[in-house]
Amino acid sequence: MDPCPFVRLMVDSLALNLPSAAKAPPNSGVHPSTTPCFCKIRTTNFPSQTALLPLSPSSSSAPDAVTAAPGFHLDSAALRRPISLRLAVYSGSTARACGVAAAKLLGRLTLTLDLASARDRPITFHSGWLSLRRNKSGSETNRKPSTRLHIVVRSEPDPRFVFQFGGEPECSPVVFQIQENNIRQPVFSCKFSADRNSRSRSLPSDFGNNPSRWRRSLKGVRERHGRERKGWMVTIHDLSGSPVAAASMITPFVPSPGSDRVSRSNPGAWLILRPNGASVSSWKPWGRLEAWRERGPIDGLGYKFELVAENGPGNGIPIAEATMNVKKGGQFCIDYKVMRDSGLSSRLPGKGFVMGSSVEGEGKVSKPLVQVGAQHVTCMADAALFIALSAAIDLSMDACQLFSHKLRKELCHEEHEVKY
Repeated sequence: MDPCPFVRLMVDSLALNLPSAAKAPPNSGVHPSTTPCFCKIRTTNFPSQTALLPLSPSSSSAPDAVTAAPGFHLDSAALRRPISLRLAVYSGSTARACGVAAAKLLGRLTLTLDLASARDRPITFHSGWLSLRRNKSGSETNRKPSTRLHIVVRSEPDPRFVFQFGGEPECSPVVFQIQENNIRQPVFSCKFSADRNSRSRSLPSDFGNNPSRWRRSLKGVRERHGRERKGWMVTIHDLSGSPVAAASMITPFVPSPGSDRVSRSNPGAWLILRPNGASVSSWKPWGRLEAWRERGPIDGLGYKFELVAENGPGNGIPIAEATMNVKKGGQFCIDYKVMRDSGLSSRLPGKGFVMGSSVEGEGKVSKPLVQVGAQHVTCMADAALFIALSAAIDLSMDACQLFSHKLRKELCHEEHEVKY
């Protein structure tokens, strides 16, 4: 099981030295103790990133205060050709008023990077100060002092295992490993199940021979079950058929009172499980995922994932928390550096990218593409845990669907077992 080559391209140690003429005037509205400048960083086929720029009083030495951009993750296709890293530096606020940018362009900078050997070893492409261009032609006016940017551009190999579901998780698909040159090999199979017995356990035992009472009882059961989504489970099997991981819905997804949505105050939850020893029927928790439907100007799927500590799920270590656009979908991502910088994983050892999984928007066909950092996989069972987690976040998009909408038939086994 060989990983695919990936490279993490990092832009850090950012700082700015402004000539006196470019500094914010006293009445500009920019407080001198805050950072009045920022830069936008772009490279081919990636969305732009924004980083604040602390000011440095001198460009003759390394700055005291520096910042970093989130960075870019480059796959094997991107590594085959040089790329251009483009930076545009602005003074003023990053906000826009009435659709018009409030910031002023101070200059631009372009670096061309040859990544041919970046997959094998760390590389520093640049470290130090550079002068910004003031116009598109790149010419400098000698009579004016230049704005200078301190920047370190470097890369590190970041190999990953790449997997893709052959179908939607609720359809019990095969999971393929995708290797370099798009070679696909089946490595896991999924089995989705719902709680087929929950309806029969809820039926009263004293129906008698009264047909009207029987119909009323079934109607009440049907209405209650229409207001909760529970009992879903995805089991991941290796090629020999042995279960190696599972995602089990332990807290039902139910709407908040007077609403048709799962609220943050009462989220549904999954346990991500690994086998407990040699027994195929015994599991122990590895992680816990909560999900809910966020309110706001953009409808969102909120989620929080934590690793389960040895002393139980109540003492988990949070490592991922975000909101995903329900209509467009997005990426579920665990990155130690991002989580540590946001204060979510200060107690968690390790570094770098852990996993990412694609999630399609509500109502769209979803075949999750899963990437797992090679340093976090020592055996196939390790990878299976991340596959189970990706299935859980994908199914959470369905579980958090508004209760005024009907779920697809694959998620509603019980409704097809009892005829009303």
